[in-house]
Amino acid sequence: MSTTTEDRSQFDALLPSEMAIKATDVGTAKANLDALTLFVLAVLAGAFVALGAIFATTVSAGSGSLPYGVVRLLAGLAFSLGLVLVVVGGAELFTGNTLISMAWASGKVSTRMLLRNWLIVYLGNLVGALGTVAVMFISGQYLFGGGSVGLVALSTGNSKSTLDFLPAVGLGIMCNVLVCLAVWMTLSARSTTDRILAIVPPIAAFVAAGFEHSVANMYFIPTAMSIRELAPATFWTAIGKTPADFPGLTLDRFLLGNLLPVTIGNVIGGALMVGAVYWFVYMRDGGWRQARAANE
Repeated sequence: MSTTTEDRSQFDALLPSEMAIKATDVGTAKANLDALTLFVLAVLAGAFVALGAIFATTVSAGSGSLPYGVVRLLAGLAFSLGLVLVVVGGAELFTGNTLISMAWASGKVSTRMLLRNWLIVYLGNLVGALGTVAVMFISGQYLFGGGSVGLVALSTGNSKSTLDFLPAVGLGIMCNVLVCLAVWMTLSARSTTDRILAIVPPIAAFVAAGFEHSVANMYFIPTAMSIRELAPATFWTAIGKTPADFPGLTLDRFLLGNLLPVTIGNVIGGALMVGAVYWFVYMRDGGWRQARAANE
């Protein structure tokens, strides 16, 4: 039985020109959400990304006998849970919302609306991530595996908080290029399965490569800081380390040494290197009007 053009339009993936229209419409809708709804959805996203970070940390624990690249790949596959929950479950994530730049460039969103969205979502993501940090520390999950989960958490947080400024910016750029490409590809999807398959490879790639995600770091580094400051003596004995072995886990290194440069990099990678590029290709000079008319 032949498939008609109408049938194909219902089941085929959207083409990039159609994805650009959808990205602009989605960005406009996000920018117009009321503040309370936006904040609650952002808290959810912070918690969802933290769940991905918990999964990745646990998978990496006790894996010292495996090659570095294999461990990173496994961690990346596990971490992709976070964005799957955000996209499929419905939440507002700062890094993905840098693509609202496409709606802004099309004149559908004002600068004030763009910055309002980013600020509310960023703060909501922080609250969600820190709330998850508190729950996880109380749970004592870092003690699992003879303390190996906590050791991975400490090592991860310390390595992130000791990055130099410019490398952190660069790693943030590359991270959000991949995150926003994952979000961009989900715009072509016709099903939940399509969305998940579009998300996993880019997210696994950024984690495996060691790139830096600001919202993930809102969980990774405070978790390591909490363990360093509050873990019992029995934990340190079990892992054969002391708090002094993780000197980078301080508030100033978290906020100024990592979160600031990584956030700058995430904005550049998402808003400019993905959003602005695709806007230029498909939407400049009112091209979005022509593309929309051709598809109506």
